Amino acid sequence: MLKKIINLTKELIQCRSISPFDAGCQNILIKILKQLNFHIKLINIKNTKNFWAFHNGNNKNNNTLVFAGHTDVVPPGDIKKWKFDPFKAIIKNDILYGRGACDMKGSLAAMIIAAKKFITKYPNYNGRLAFIITSDEEGNAKNGTIQVINKLIKKKEKLDYCIIGEPTSNKIIGDIIKNGRRGSLNIKLKIIGVQGHVAYHKLAKNPIHMVVPLLNKLLLIKWSKKSYLFPETSMQITKISSDIKNNNIIPGNIILYINFRFNNEIYYKDILKKLNYIIKKYIVNYDIKWNLSGLPFLSIYDNFKKNKNLLKIVKKNINLINNINPKLINNGGTSDGRFIIKTGAQIVELGLINSTIHKINECVYINDLNIIYKIYYKIIKEILIL
Repeated sequence: MLKKIINLTKELIQCRSISPFDAGCQNILIKILKQLNFHIKLINIKNTKNFWAFHNGNNKNNNTLVFAGHTDVVPPGDIKKWKFDPFKAIIKNDILYGRGACDMKGSLAAMIIAAKKFITKYPNYNGRLAFIITSDEEGNAKNGTIQVINKLIKKKEKLDYCIIGEPTSNKIIGDIIKNGRRGSLNIKLKIIGVQGHVAYHKLAKNPIHMVVPLLNKLLLIKWSKKSYLFPETSMQITKISSDIKNNNIIPGNIILYINFRFNNEIYYKDILKKLNYIIKKYIVNYDIKWNLSGLPFLSIYDNFKKNKNLLKIVKKNINLINNINPKLINNGGTSDGRFIIKTGAQIVELGLINSTIHKINECVYINDLNIIYKIYYKIIKEILIL
């Protein structure tokens, strides 16, 4: 099985699927799923490719286990700095190099091969096995999983369990898992001054100087405390820019880009209210625009009498396969779980080691592909057989 996982991972890496373009990845996956008699529904929107696929076992119950993932990757950066071409999928010393190796083509390959083995061995299993795959997770996510979920909700499709293959592991496969994520709020703040010559600064109003006291204040604020299973809310200034290129001109305005990763201890509207209040103390003339990338979500399922507890099942099988007890830490960026949670499904994120994702020389240990495959397979078996 490991050879099949490696070959599939390499085949996917060799597709230059820079978000939102799929570059043929989904055709590779769909071909395998069709051979297993999955029902495939393409939901392609503009440059984004999505599909919903499901396979029915018997009619004893209608529980659905979904694997969710994305075929798109971030740009490789400076290719000259890579040890190998990021889209060649080269193996060296039992390490597979390539953009998307961990985030998340390796996990996709492991999911697909685990599903193939399971259906081949247990064709009359209980319930339904499904996939939600998108090519717009690393981008703005407007035409990706959110669109698939909206269509499934309209059709009243019932999803019970969902494994998202995001690279959650820290040092060992399965040492960190997630059942939630913080929300993300993006701010574009324009500070308006008066343009002028640097030699006659008293005739101008320098927006860079104006913003320094504001930044000092913002950086000292504790926006919210830690909460159950969530880190505290964080604020990061990601870019400061102006349209002035000469070094002898005071700019008329500057633009700040700010991102908040907020937990369930504070609502995004309260962040905006507090931010505006502080800005007004320091800046007279400004313009602010904002965009909400996602609200925080937390998957906690209490009705264990009717359904199995996915979180316990994942923890148990990580321990069985990799002999560790995973920690539940809901940090990191956003994920498509923020859309899938609307279905009411139990959600756990479990994937490969994240130390090289989005970096030069992204890579995965060959043995890690085998471990994550075995864990996925055991989870499928426990939910749909036992």
